[in-house]
Amino acid sequence: MMLLDIEMPRMDGFELATHVRNEPRLRNIPMIMITSRTGDKHRKRAMEIGVDRYLGKPFQESEVLSTIRELSEGRRPNG
Repeated sequence: MMLLDIEMPRMDGFELATHVRNEPRLRNIPMIMITSRTGDKHRKRAMEIGVDRYLGKPFQESEVLSTIRELSEGRRPNG
């Protein structure tokens, strides 16, 4: 399970997600993007890359935990 943000040092979340999805050993790792960038443009780009869930900030801890639980149980993708 990976939790990532769009805004990260050295490499943004889109770049990291793209690398993960293009690496055969890693491509099935569930990814949750948690970001303040909640516009449709950013959400669509993340989903096209293969991010499993896209959550906006501020977020509820219970929402993140339930999303982690769903993805751990194999319920993917949704957005």
